[in-house]
Amino acid sequence: VLKADEPVVVDFWAPWCGPCKMIDPLVNELAKEYTGKVKFYKLNTDDSPSTPSQYNVRSIPTIMIFVNGEKKDAIIGAVPRSTLASSIDKFLQ
Repeated sequence: VLKADEPVVVDFWAPWCGPCKMIDPLVNELAKEYTGKVKFYKLNTDDSPSTPSQYNVRSIPTIMIFVNGEKKDAIIGAVPRSTLASSIDKFLQ
């Protein structure tokens, strides 16, 4: 994530999180749509609790966008697909 050449989207989620399950299909669709332009990763907050705290993730789902290894944006909660797409589009040249 920190060494990627293209923008990176990280989905902070947990298996027990209802809103995470709601937004998951949207994230998967966007990952396919942006293939070759944006990398997508999922981070299970239960498996890796130190990483979310490093980035001040206080609630899930949280989607973060990194450009050149730097956190540029964070979308918190189950938002519509259009909100996610427009947030990602801001970082594409």
